[in-house]
Amino acid sequence: MAALTIRGLDDETRARLRVQAAQHGRSMEAEVRELLREALGPPGPVQGLGSRVHARFAAVGGVDLDLPSRSEMPRAPLEP
Repeated sequence: MAALTIRGLDDETRARLRVQAAQHGRSMEAEVRELLREALGPPGPVQGLGSRVHARFAAVGGVDLDLPSRSEMPRAPLEP
């Protein structure tokens, strides 16, 4: 298990943390662990790049394109 030291914590924040931990029947260390768990939440599903791009721009809306119908089969490119 990793250890974490928090430097520069002001006295008021420390006192509020101590009171909150006591209200929950936990040590200050256990209270901080629970606060971090709640703040970070469970890990989300791993998404690919395309899914992330789609999710980011979904609110903007899409574009309707008029695509021509394909009546002929594609031809092979001409060689030079």
